[in-house]
Amino acid sequence: MIVFPNCKINLGLNILRKRSDGYHDLETVFYPLPFTDVLEIIEYKKYTRTPSIPFTITGLPVKGEAASNLCIRAYKLLKKDFKNLPHIQVHLHKVIPTGAGLGGGSADAAYTLLLLNDLFHLNIPHEQLIDYAAQLGSDCPFFIINKPCFAKGRGEKLEELTVDLSNYKFIIIHPNIHIDTGRAFLSITPTLTARSLKDIIASPLRTWKDELINDFEKVIFPDYKEIATIKEKLYQAGAIYASMSGSGSTVYGIFEKGSQPELQFPDTYFVKEVNAGQADT
Repeated sequence: MIVFPNCKINLGLNILRKRSDGYHDLETVFYPLPFTDVLEIIEYKKYTRTPSIPFTITGLPVKGEAASNLCIRAYKLLKKDFKNLPHIQVHLHKVIPTGAGLGGGSADAAYTLLLLNDLFHLNIPHEQLIDYAAQLGSDCPFFIINKPCFAKGRGEKLEELTVDLSNYKFIIIHPNIHIDTGRAFLSITPTLTARSLKDIIASPLRTWKDELINDFEKVIFPDYKEIATIKEKLYQAGAIYASMSGSGSTVYGIFEKGSQPELQFPDTYFVKEVNAGQADT
């Protein structure tokens, strides 16, 4: 069975406070985009004495050992509760850049849970799938819902929102710069916002430029001028709104669907145009 895990972007991201457990409370809006990896899982019927799972990757490189990949961790998480879950083999074709603020790895993990549930008729309820996803990562539960959501806590407390950007297109630029998310969090001074993020999102798109803020930009842009320049170029090309997604380094611009912005970036940059829509599981 083959599925297509999609990416997400952050519409605004506010770091509100440091928690006693070392994490931060934040608020953001996750918005799914139909830009996807490809994930295939089939039952592995060959006899094996070892617990290892045949796992192959094509497309963009993925760092780390196969055993630590979120897809494999998702399988092992279900295997603890479903002892008869068959042995599997997994192939992942990676298209969404990794470590880019687009949630590609989290999407792969969530879709693994969904695929295994369907493929082997586990009959896991939707809410329980969300609980499993939360054990794999803070933004994994979002991809079980996979609709625009207002997120609180570490990003795992989700409330569905009516946000429809299907009449626009997105241009996504990843400059192949790695951002240390932990270090970025340490550099931020948490601040309570004067206006609710949900109120800002409910306002007309053209008002977002002055009010919809990603707090990571103020600590990352001074150290990475290239990323700040991407945002400037998107606005110069006619973007209605532009922002960094998550802790970066991806920056996206929202444009009128019929527009043809003139943009030039180095060949080392990953550039993707996506017609916006609401991705479904």
